[in-house]
Amino acid sequence: MSLAAYCVICCRRIGTSTPPPKKDTYWRDIRNIIKFTGSLLLGGSLFLTYEVLALKKSLTLDTEVIEREKMKSYIYLPTVSLDERENPGIVYQARKELHKAMRKVLATSAKILRNPFAEPFSTADIEDHECDVWLLLKKSRSEDKAERLEAVRDMSETHHWHDYQYRIIAQACAPRVLIGLARSKESDLRFFLPPPPLPSLKEDSCIEEELRQLLASLPQTELDECTQYFTSLALNESSQSLAAQKGGLWCFGGNGLPYADSFGTVPSATVEMFCLEAIVKHSEISTHCDKIEANGGLQLLQRLYQLHKDYPKVQRNIMRVIGNMALNEHLHSPIVRSGWVSLMAEAMKSHHIMKASHAARILANLDRETVQEKYQDGVYVLHPQHRTSQPIKADVLFIHGLMGAAFKTWRQQDSERVVLEKAVGDEDRYTTCWPKTWLARDCPALRIISVEYDTTLSDWRARCPMERKSIEFRSNEFLRKLRAAGVGDRPLIWVSHSMGGLLVKKMLLEASKKPEMSTVINNTRGIIFYSVPHHGSHLAEYSVNVRYLLFPSLEVKELSKDSPALKTLQDDFLEFAKDKNFQVLNFVETLPTYIGRMIKLHVVTVESADSGIGELIPVDVNHLNICKPKRKDAFLYQRTLRFIRETLAKDLEN
Repeated sequence: MSLAAYCVICCRRIGTSTPPPKKDTYWRDIRNIIKFTGSLLLGGSLFLTYEVLALKKSLTLDTEVIEREKMKSYIYLPTVSLDERENPGIVYQARKELHKAMRKVLATSAKILRNPFAEPFSTADIEDHECDVWLLLKKSRSEDKAERLEAVRDMSETHHWHDYQYRIIAQACAPRVLIGLARSKESDLRFFLPPPPLPSLKEDSCIEEELRQLLASLPQTELDECTQYFTSLALNESSQSLAAQKGGLWCFGGNGLPYADSFGTVPSATVEMFCLEAIVKHSEISTHCDKIEANGGLQLLQRLYQLHKDYPKVQRNIMRVIGNMALNEHLHSPIVRSGWVSLMAEAMKSHHIMKASHAARILANLDRETVQEKYQDGVYVLHPQHRTSQPIKADVLFIHGLMGAAFKTWRQQDSERVVLEKAVGDEDRYTTCWPKTWLARDCPALRIISVEYDTTLSDWRARCPMERKSIEFRSNEFLRKLRAAGVGDRPLIWVSHSMGGLLVKKMLLEASKKPEMSTVINNTRGIIFYSVPHHGSHLAEYSVNVRYLLFPSLEVKELSKDSPALKTLQDDFLEFAKDKNFQVLNFVETLPTYIGRMIKLHVVTVESADSGIGELIPVDVNHLNICKPKRKDAFLYQRTLRFIRETLAKDLEN
């Protein structure tokens, strides 16, 4: 302003003054022009220099500060004012709106100025995804469930962040976000922090002794016979093992060394298995789960889990305990804090189907954001094990038979050629569980569940001698577990092998008598029977004839051809199935089966496998392989797949 005023005054003087001599006027005009031009150039230069320096200062970032920031580990908490006297009145609201407007103006100006000035005036490479972390974190804390799920999905699909950005998410996200990431198929394991350091063992103690103390601290009253048996066996065996390790005089040898040496490379592994089996039984009781958590069981089991990485059976029993504890929602926070979500996220990516399925059960029971069902011990979801946008329209349930299991019963039939192809890793050529791989890929809209329970041919080999569960007892137990898993809420098909088919028939008959189970009946569309002895089995006859040698189990005795209960079950089911118009498909073996090395017999004949309803298809395999297709294109699998698709055609279309 001062420069402009000076120019105006000079011009007025020149215009109003008397004309001087021409020579003096000429040089005076030149001097005035030089002064004016010089002042203008000097002032303009100073102004431009100031603006350039100010702009450079605003756009220049200290890269050392950024690098130091990346190395830090923060725990970010939402800021809340602690001043109770603060009253967000009209002034507060006006300031808030003003700040919003200013942020929009600054953001718009930054976009306008960014391109022409980015290269010459910035010294740090700031990428667009730097702010994604904070935006997704904020979105994951939204009150809107759909926004939270979208944020978790976006996080799981992100693979271009730096390590420190994954660390920020791991430290700042809510537990439900962490569980959601663990259940997302594509999640990066860098989202999960290592479990917290485990407490040190007590002086002069070992894991086996700590495990025994944990078991002894659990209530010992009002237990079923089997839980009492496992607890007593574990406590007795562990006390003998500890005495052997410490040189106690408890056995005929004097110092117990033969007993200690008999455990092999891991002396305490057998005793630990006894203790774990007992703790698994205790964890089925809700109040006992509270005791396990209160007495440091989560940390002790985690130490044992990490110690026995090469012992899958030990790890599976530990995961069974954690899965049972996860059924209690008030224990979710301790489970997450102790680091089990990080371990299960890693286990979910395992190529071993059993390990991944146990981990999937734990995380599903923890995930109350997208899973309403609860999966009790022995109920495993084979598909989908991860969060998915694929709508699930129907259920398929697999029930194994005598001496079977939830996974191994449904593996592919082994052959010399197939064994060589296992190493290739192509699941179309070999699979250890065809419902999880082949069926899930061919019918992605299905939820596939497999059930596991203990059976034995002889009481000599029973895991629990007091456990003599009849078909009727097991059917009621399964109904309760399956209903808790949401079975009956969708259309469903039952797939059973051997004695599993008898359980399915008994479950359906029992469900028809209970109003709360009516949805199970109403939504049952069909049943597949793989060599089910509807009219009894030669195995039961053989076992009874040599009962003094084999001591046949209750399960085997119930398969006798002259069993009144078996005949009543068949007659009642046949009438019931025809009345409900169930679709039924029957397969039966035509080859004998080796039972051990000495016994060879036809377990289920064609006559016994005929349910009286539906198609009966003989297959040239033995009893064990009737539910194990040789290849994906084999008749056994393709006919099963066709039946499922045809029976659920209307439901899958809708």
